[in-house]
Amino acid sequence: MAAAAKIQSFKCIIFHLSASIILNLYFIVNLYEGSEWNLSWSSKAAREAEAVAAISCSGHGRAYLDSQVFYGNQPVCECNSCFSGPDCSLFLPGCAADAESGDPLFLEPFWMKHAASSAILIAGWHRMSYRFTHASFISQELEKKIRKLHSITGNAVTENRFIIFGAGSTQLLNAAVHALSSDYNSSSSTARVVASMPFYPLYQEQTDYFESVDYKFEGDANLWGNASSDTHLVEFVTAPNNPDGQMNKAVLKGPYAKSIYDHAYFWPHFAAIPAPADEELMIFTISKLTGHAGSRFGWAVIKDEAVYQRMLAYIGLNTMGVSRECQLRAFKLLKVVLEDGGNNIFEFGYNTMKKRWENLSKIISLSSRFSLQEIAPQYCTYFKKIRPPSPAYAWVKCEREEDKDCYEILKAAKIIGREGKKFRAEARFVRLSLLKSQDDFDLLLHRLDELISKE
Repeated sequence: MAAAAKIQSFKCIIFHLSASIILNLYFIVNLYEGSEWNLSWSSKAAREAEAVAAISCSGHGRAYLDSQVFYGNQPVCECNSCFSGPDCSLFLPGCAADAESGDPLFLEPFWMKHAASSAILIAGWHRMSYRFTHASFISQELEKKIRKLHSITGNAVTENRFIIFGAGSTQLLNAAVHALSSDYNSSSSTARVVASMPFYPLYQEQTDYFESVDYKFEGDANLWGNASSDTHLVEFVTAPNNPDGQMNKAVLKGPYAKSIYDHAYFWPHFAAIPAPADEELMIFTISKLTGHAGSRFGWAVIKDEAVYQRMLAYIGLNTMGVSRECQLRAFKLLKVVLEDGGNNIFEFGYNTMKKRWENLSKIISLSSRFSLQEIAPQYCTYFKKIRPPSPAYAWVKCEREEDKDCYEILKAAKIIGREGKKFRAEARFVRLSLLKSQDDFDLLLHRLDELISKE
């Protein structure tokens, strides 16, 4: 009887196992037909996204899922600068060319061409926990993608380095100042934070805003010489530089001088990559890599573990890491970038920026009143050739003695740039962004042509 019971039990197990297999096959067949999944809970969200993406806005704007709704249930178009109307078809002829901000919208056409591979749909229950399953705020898979990206582009050494994520490079910049200044806590000295002029205004604005007893912004790095035991210095080094595109290097040397390398623009579409960067602390951002400035995602590559731990503590206390949705989007975008070794996006980005620089330079070359910064062609290890410049910004100088305020000169001609004074430079300089939409850039060329033709 015991043997019979065992046989009966075995038959029950086989029956339930077979039933389970058959049931799973049934669900698979119903969910997966041919080579396409038969979508269930995600189908409504997919239809909504496709419907909004199909709104053309006359090619001079975009509609988004979270745009305002004025007409029925359809989101309204958000128009580019100088365009208006329900479908953005109305050009405003007296409008000024806005070349002030660094919005990297020049990459929008690339992502529209790669809509299918870059799209992402997030489930309502996606990663609701504070941490990943490995008790970290950082996606391990995204970190792998970042390391692979640097290896492919050849712009930074990441082997035996620590990587930390932040809310754009903005959060990481101050985290780095905090971490490097904390090195000096054993002494009574306040770290002096400096940068070579012209420099990105945020360095001073953010350092001043947080008003820490550990550090203080002190202006131009060139005025300080080398650090001594009673003068601790933290230097921001921007390469390529914002605003003039120059490949800056640290001015200060010595054991009491620390550097934060801001490599936001150190990608093949903006600058030649002569060799991998290998500094103690380097900061990168997806904003200028893929153009997704609104996602607020950046990362730092750090040699020293103690500095890494202090930055990790800063980010943890400040925001408890970067949002999981942001990391998921960054992961998806980098997956697209890496599909062909970066060729598609870097070729598109480089060709776009090179053409814009050439067109702008051609117009400025006709003027005796204005001049541009000089950037020499350089060999790029990524493209394996000598490449001409393709900077993110034009650093314009008013050459006439009487044109003391270049910002006002351009503003009167309906061109809005960013004042040189904001970069601690002379008022004779203005930064013009080449990063914005094609509509913005075309209008900028038109306004410059109008101004220079009057000389």
